[in-house]
Amino acid sequence: MVFSNIDRLLAYGIEKGLLEASDVFYARNRLLYTLALPSYEDSDCAKLIDEAAAGKATGVVLADELKALVEEGRRNGVCGETATDGDLFDTKLMDCLLARPSEIISEFNAKYAQSPKEATDWYYDFSRATNYIRVDRIARDVKWQADSPYGKLDITINLSKPEKDPKAIAAAKTMKQTGYPKCALCRENEGFAGDLSHAARENHRVIPITLGGEDYFLQYSPYVYYNEHCIVLNKNHVPMKIDRATFDKLLEFITKFPHYMLGSNADLPIVGGSILTHDHFQGGHYEFPMTRADVEKEVTFKGYEDVKAGIVKWPMSVIRLDGSDRKRIAELAEKILAAWRGYSDESVGILAESDGEKHNTITPIARRRGNLYELDLVLRNNRTDAENPLGIFHPHAKLHHIKKENIGLIEVMGLAVLPGRLLNEMAKLKEAMLSGADLRSDEVLAKHADWADEIKAKYPDFTKDNADEIIRKEIGLVFSEVLEDAGVYKRNTEGMEAFMKFISSVN
Repeated sequence: MVFSNIDRLLAYGIEKGLLEASDVFYARNRLLYTLALPSYEDSDCAKLIDEAAAGKATGVVLADELKALVEEGRRNGVCGETATDGDLFDTKLMDCLLARPSEIISEFNAKYAQSPKEATDWYYDFSRATNYIRVDRIARDVKWQADSPYGKLDITINLSKPEKDPKAIAAAKTMKQTGYPKCALCRENEGFAGDLSHAARENHRVIPITLGGEDYFLQYSPYVYYNEHCIVLNKNHVPMKIDRATFDKLLEFITKFPHYMLGSNADLPIVGGSILTHDHFQGGHYEFPMTRADVEKEVTFKGYEDVKAGIVKWPMSVIRLDGSDRKRIAELAEKILAAWRGYSDESVGILAESDGEKHNTITPIARRRGNLYELDLVLRNNRTDAENPLGIFHPHAKLHHIKKENIGLIEVMGLAVLPGRLLNEMAKLKEAMLSGADLRSDEVLAKHADWADEIKAKYPDFTKDNADEIIRKEIGLVFSEVLEDAGVYKRNTEGMEAFMKFISSVN
């Protein structure tokens, strides 16, 4: 009965702190209107509302109630038939339970005055409770750790980001494009109803913060790839840029939120992330594999002896800076960036520019080590050539069967975000390898055939009992190679000598 679903949703809202008991009639009437229901009939679930108000657990499963109410919306002609229509509609339903942005901001600021961690804990729980972070979908993501020469790497097969319904894709092509909001990160997304080509954000609330004297907003990623995966976005729709101001802002953020790390994608295609058109950072309350990596060679930068520096034992080329004075760290980072922007070493394939196109930039990551500030500077270069049209310092072709996409900030730090297709492909691959089937005759598995041959040669005792473990282990080693390909200085004597040559040029 739809009225029972409505009352269970209201009880959920009270239990999660989205509503007060005094908000129930207002929120119920908003839900009735959204569902095109002319009236309300008492349900035996109304008692759950009183129990929630008394602090008792309701046992309500949000996904179940939203699914039932979406079906009611379809019966009443106010929700379309595609999965995308369902997402648009259940977001509209959740907004019926939520306070205005100003109230959320006030609550966050009150908690921040007590503790930055208390504020982010509350805001993260809020973002999950509102279904902005779709907890039920994220639970589908497959995650594991894999040993590598650089320590344990984190692997995730992303299943939470929904695949577009073909009908929705077709319908979106015929829609008029308004250009509002300009992109998925713009602040204007807050409260936006969405359409078949743009995700609904009616249950979205952002928190204003100031960095470098500029207006930014804190939010969480709806597809959290790690704990408290946050995004810090510029108020204005301006392009990504790595410069001195970037370093200052990253270090200022971790001063305000010392329990979080924060980094930036690089500002050039290929080595940058998926969105270069809107200035933003990504962070969270999570220890990435790169954070655990040790410095393997200490170095000194003249004039900055007070800043501890070194080359990190990592597949990519990382300079780590540590110190108590964040201004000094930012100054040195600026000096290193300026040197790298114009640096070429043809002996290892590094050219600062070609045909007027600049190639060198940096992926920076900031974190706290107790009272110390730590800034990792990952050297990047986005050159291409005939052999590597997707990038010389990019996953090479033999690894594309596992990872072909750009290596952005998250991957740089040691977390592989792999495409959802791999889950079914790996299950099918395992069965084919166990049965001895010809992989090269299979349209889907042919791209994995050479890799599968290597695995079977490496593990002659490949069996049903150990197949999954072996495949996961080997995926981790592939990701390790992916990062090595993306490193501008290779993990050999020649590469280390060339790396030190660059360090000397900074001095």
